[in-house]
Amino acid sequence: MENKVWFITGASRGLGRIWAEAALSRGDKVAATARTPESIAEFKERFGDAVLPLALDVTDSQQVEHAVQQAYTHFGRLDVILNNAAYTLVGTTEEADESDVRELFDTNYFGTLRVIQAALPLLRLQGSGHILGVSSAMGIVAAPLIGFYCASKWAVEALHDSLAQEVKSFGIKVTLLEPGAYATDFGSPLSMKTSQGLEVYAELRNRVSVRLSSEERGDPNATAEAILQIIDAEDPPLRFAVGAKVLPLVRGVYADRLATWETWEAVSNGAQGTSVSHR
Repeated sequence: MENKVWFITGASRGLGRIWAEAALSRGDKVAATARTPESIAEFKERFGDAVLPLALDVTDSQQVEHAVQQAYTHFGRLDVILNNAAYTLVGTTEEADESDVRELFDTNYFGTLRVIQAALPLLRLQGSGHILGVSSAMGIVAAPLIGFYCASKWAVEALHDSLAQEVKSFGIKVTLLEPGAYATDFGSPLSMKTSQGLEVYAELRNRVSVRLSSEERGDPNATAEAILQIIDAEDPPLRFAVGAKVLPLVRGVYADRLATWETWEAVSNGAQGTSVSHR
């Protein structure tokens, strides 16, 4: 199998770093990006010319365009675009500042969009490529205190769903990676911002904190082989649940959603009125 060329955002830590190392370790080439080049300097020392470390802040449109073009020019092609850069905002709907929510979306959603828009003309020219967006189990369901993070990932889900339908005829594949909880530094001060809390939500914050502290988390290193299988698949899935905890969660949530829709089906049907053709 021919070695692939990857472009990875958020490659300095967590799952992004693990997946970059997995690609490089099997002989693939990687344009590894991070806001601080020092955090990925080790890649160059270990893997030499197979890696191109690039400074990239995904909120900077010009820097995104330059980095994608630089990677393409350096390696001659791009096979895998992996958007991993993201962080979370902790706070209830009432507590969060609008400016913080905008900054969150600027990274998690618009950062992903910028990379995709910069890469698409190159992938169309090649007639091939695989775009992977790192969503989350929280891109399928929602939880208290991280509703804005969930909303950003729901937006990422819709973006890739639509994208897959738009670019299939160009030979471009699209996959959403939906990880559950893993023992990474996600949630550390480097990847989390916290809104100023209101006392009325103190009990809720405590309940959520207790639940999270006892939550089982997967081994992030175990994800590498699964991601490589997705990359190598002739017909990869649009959505891929990363880890054993996601699918049981989704089954329960969707069963509840379907039950609610069906309970109100008669009222929904009544809201249809008399259907007419739109010409």
